[in-house]
Parts: sequence; structure tokens; C-alpha cells
Amino acid sequence: QARLAESGGGLVQAGGSLRLSCVASEDTFDRRGMGWFRRAPGKGREFVAAIWSDGANPSYADAVKGRFSISRDNARNAVFLQMNSLGVEDTAVYYCARGVGRTATASLTMYDDWGRGTQVTVSS
Repeated sequence: QARLAESGGGLVQAGGSLRLSCVASEDTFDRRGMGWFRRAPGKGREFVAAIWSDGANPSYADAVKGRFSISRDNARNAVFLQMNSLGVEDTAVYYCARGVGRTATASLTMYDDWGRGTQVTVSS
């Protein structure tokens, strides 16, 4: 089972930016799609962004489109989430997830391993 370790969360003012990182400790990373999800207080886990194993086909939730950007570096077994123009509604625990195959979508069933999450808090 992969170990996924997120980092980069923190407290930021509205309008600010953060860059989340997720490093995978396993040897199939370059053959797996990756995703970012989040869970806000009192809500269920929701899709944020996904990217295929080769870095193609990034996809985003409507709520973050145009503000967030997902990327990956297969040489470093890492996936990133650049978050700009943050608002209080982006406050959540952010999780990275490993896809079951080379593609990645918004569906939770497409993922078979999850990190422990990193807290992002946006103040007004």
C-alpha cells in the first residue's frame, strides 16, 4: 500500500495562496493518476482536482476552476496543488489520493489509497 504524505497547508488570509505537496513512497507512482480532495467542517469529502499519470488531462471542480492548478513531478514521486485567490469557503482538510490506474477523475471509486490530509484555513 502506498504511503502518501501531504504538506504545505496552513493559515492564510483570503486572497492569498498556498501550494500543497504530496509525496508517494512507492514505485508505481508514474503509472497512477492522482487526485486532490477536501473535507470542510460538517461536510463530506469532495473532489478538487485530478491529473493522469503522464500529467495530461488535469480536471477541476467548478468551485476551484481558474484558481487552483494541479501538477506532478514523476521523478520526485510528487503531486502538487497550487491554490490562488483563496476564500474562506476553501477552508478544509485536503487529501491526496492515488488512482487505481493511469487515469483519474472526480469519482472516489477511482482511488485506492489516501494520505492523512493537511489542514488549510483561510481567514477573512
